[in-house]
Amino acid sequence: MSPLSLTRTLPADATAAALRADVAEGLSRTPKQLPPKWFYDARGSALFDEITTLDAYYPTRAEREILVANADRIAAATGARTLIELGSGSSDKTRHLLRALAGLHTYLPVDVSESALRAAGEALLAEHPGLAVHALVADFQQGLVLPEAPGPRLLAFLGGTIGNLLPGERAAFLRSVHGLLAPGDALLLGTDLVKDEATLVAAYDDDRGVTAAFNKNVLEVINRELGADFDPADFDHVARWDAGEEWIEMRLRARQDLTVKIPDLDLVVPFAAGEELRTEVSAKFREDRVRTELAAAGLELTQWWTDRAGRFALSLAVRT
Repeated sequence: MSPLSLTRTLPADATAAALRADVAEGLSRTPKQLPPKWFYDARGSALFDEITTLDAYYPTRAEREILVANADRIAAATGARTLIELGSGSSDKTRHLLRALAGLHTYLPVDVSESALRAAGEALLAEHPGLAVHALVADFQQGLVLPEAPGPRLLAFLGGTIGNLLPGERAAFLRSVHGLLAPGDALLLGTDLVKDEATLVAAYDDDRGVTAAFNKNVLEVINRELGADFDPADFDHVARWDAGEEWIEMRLRARQDLTVKIPDLDLVVPFAAGEELRTEVSAKFREDRVRTELAAAGLELTQWWTDRAGRFALSLAVRT
């Protein structure tokens, strides 16, 4: 079995420094907000895995349906010898592509979590002993530099994660992807689609309270890492559809006037009763919007696949 190769491009203290900066900036502004990446400590990741099994949460099942039905078409269209996956996590859905890409030489997962990369990489090497796995500990929003790998290359960004980026962040991200792709390479992009409000809100506000626990977990992360004294019971989980922006917002709403102390930042944060902290934006897309945003970054949408119910899409794009 080929050994797992792992390269760290993030400094060892980069995650802690980024959390400090995001919390200091996000909780000092009006309205307050935090980026969703801080949900995903070990408990948050376990809660999200549970969310993906809920009946109301369709995106994971819908995307898997598309991959199972179209992996061979994706393989034929790209002929990829290297698969790069951004935000790879457990690399679970990627297995469908790995099986279909008969000529694949290298799998290059990119994630901020070294432990997740090691666990997924070792499992994949056991399943595909001839595959070269070169894991990269990196933040795909921070000037990603990829190691040499044989082309053509397929860069996958799955799960609808692009919807967590604000419009300016999406534009910058897609421009960076353009810079990473060579002629003959391709981008495989997962996007959740616009649909009725009831379905969307239910996916982010389940009746078992799993998503509420996931949302409040960001407060536990700040407590543990920065010595804060948030009480999650002081906040209600809120999921709201913004029809103008065409995105779901997750928020935490203060139940009463309260003050939170964050000693590690020398910060005192007041909340008024009913004040909301935005913890996630999850944009939903239409095909023409995906095509337009790709084109603005110098990428051409060449293939578009949805699940049978038309809830989610995978698109293939190339450099123009």
